[in-house]
Amino acid sequence: MGQLQVDRRSLLLGSLLMAAVAGCGAQGRANAAPAHPLAPPDPSETFVLPYEEITFEDWGNLPPHSGELATLYGDLNKPGPYLVMMKWNPGWFSAPHTYATDRICVVVFGTWWVNSGNDFLPQDAVPVGPGGYVKRAARTPHYDGVPQGQNDPAVIAISGLGPVDIQLVDPGKPSWRQV
Repeated sequence: MGQLQVDRRSLLLGSLLMAAVAGCGAQGRANAAPAHPLAPPDPSETFVLPYEEITFEDWGNLPPHSGELATLYGDLNKPGPYLVMMKWNPGWFSAPHTYATDRICVVVFGTWWVNSGNDFLPQDAVPVGPGGYVKRAARTPHYDGVPQGQNDPAVIAISGLGPVDIQLVDPGKPSWRQV
């Protein structure tokens, strides 16, 4: 097994991501503690956004009903840290692409299917379930999604440093593909 390398930036990004995932993971649990109705935290000190209030929006020119994005912190296209949640609907995969910087991903709900390489082989993708961790190394081709036939979308918390500078391996082909 390779040696785990952790730097200050990874710790910061990992902390942001884990805080987001911890907040979302309680959604749907029968034993989750009810919110305290009398003394909410000061939002200038502790900002809370329940999962059911997160707004997912169309991202870029994605095909309808393929995937959506919720920006929770920062901006993918500007310098600095960001935290987003991506919702992948069944039947859709991204085409092979790269990013300029590393990305740290944790599956919040559902199952996300991931693979690496220049060739688009969604049938060879590996499933990653809730709580699963995926690190995407900068400028390495990869693709991911949720195959047709899955009952639920996958929601992934993604953190990194912007700008991400997405580059398709083959810009002549669609960025998202129905599978």
